[in-house]
Amino acid sequence: MTLKNKTSDYFYELPEELIAQTPVEPRDHSSMLVLDRETGKTQHKHFYDVSDYLKPGDCLILNDSRVLPARIFGTKKDTGAHVEFLLLKCVGNNRWETLVKPGRKAKVGAEFVFSPGVLEGKITDVLEDGNRIIDFSCEGNFYTILEELGKMPLPPYITAELKDQERYQTVYSHELGSAAAPTAGLHFTKELLKKIEEKGVKIGYVTLHVGLGTFRPVKAENITEHKMHSEHYHLPKETADLINETKKNGGRVIAVGTTSCRTLESVATFNDGKILESDGWTSIFIYPGYEFKVLDGLITNFHLPESTLIMLVSAFAGYEHVMAAYKEAVEKRYRFFSFGDAMLII
Repeated sequence: MTLKNKTSDYFYELPEELIAQTPVEPRDHSSMLVLDRETGKTQHKHFYDVSDYLKPGDCLILNDSRVLPARIFGTKKDTGAHVEFLLLKCVGNNRWETLVKPGRKAKVGAEFVFSPGVLEGKITDVLEDGNRIIDFSCEGNFYTILEELGKMPLPPYITAELKDQERYQTVYSHELGSAAAPTAGLHFTKELLKKIEEKGVKIGYVTLHVGLGTFRPVKAENITEHKMHSEHYHLPKETADLINETKKNGGRVIAVGTTSCRTLESVATFNDGKILESDGWTSIFIYPGYEFKVLDGLITNFHLPESTLIMLVSAFAGYEHVMAAYKEAVEKRYRFFSFGDAMLII
């Protein structure tokens, strides 16, 4: 088998009107392309049909990370200039790595007011990639203040305004910390999850806080030269026990989203193939040639051309199968990216 290591191998033509701007209502009425990873055969369903493909004894692993309202707007103390900050990750007590627009107004030492007497900040470092480290000082709980002042950071390809902020959160989101939603989970309703559990499918949770690096394009011509961003994950003991029990009894482990997949595969990679309670940072890059250690199935959305995520999916289901399925999805007018339709690979 020839491995596809050129970034351009993962390009596909996508008409702009197929980039979903708004979520489908209800959540589970989005379309779902079912791909058999052995044969490459496809079926066309709705997401609410997903339980038909799950068996008693399987387990579904969901990422319970919650998106921070991470866009905040500040005024520069000495000039009154307006500056937008996007919080990327917490690197200390009320200290954050941020993306700043316009960056030239945020040199080391610059001070900003986000809400007088409530939230202020000072730039303490400029990183190699241009991101800024800002130390916040606040009156009260930082996250509570952020909920009041911040806006949801939608991906750059979504230009429509989001009327209900909760539609960019999964119904099971719990742990605040992501700069973008783990979007495969957006299709689930509480009722659908209950139906799945009643079928005898166990549900487990991991946390991986999604960084904006997930949207960073692959600029290297050869994908093996691409440097992945690092993201924080946590796999609790009860989830580790559930996965091990499922495997022991011959059930399948199905990850909801590439973030859940990367968490499971990272833990197994770091622990000689074993799944155990873990907490840490991962920059795992999964592309064709990778041998999966945990996954038996994957629920995911349709990803950007030439992205690390379409490479991950190609590693799991086979390059030819995936690229053919994407071509079919375009022909059948599926909706793409964060608010788009789903794909079940099994």
